Amino acid sequence: MATVDECRDALARLSGALAGVDPNARGAIADRSVSADITDLDVMFNGRLDGEGFHDITTDPAPRAQLRLSMKSDDLVALADGQLSFGQAWSRGRLKVDASFGDLLRLRKLF
Repeated sequence: MATVDECRDALARLSGALAGVDPNARGAIADRSVSADITDLDVMFNGRLDGEGFHDITTDPAPRAQLRLSMKSDDLVALADGQLSFGQAWSRGRLKVDASFGDLLRLRKLF
């Protein structure tokens, strides 16, 4: 099980990885609130996602996010390290995503 700090670092690495994504795909992401519920640590990260990455990441309470992710800490780290793809994690039930259909299509382009 990863620590809260390792999860925070993993989110920062995922944000940095967005810089390598096709600018057209990045531009398709509108400014959205995001929450990442790390189920085995009982912590939720909240922040903003836009074409430049994740911003303002905090564990402070926040209103219900537009994009809601739920996963275990080790899966978040594996996603950030490239050992697990977004599609694999989602299809195998290791990552749960609660978002509008349009946002799901946009996310698919990023990962």
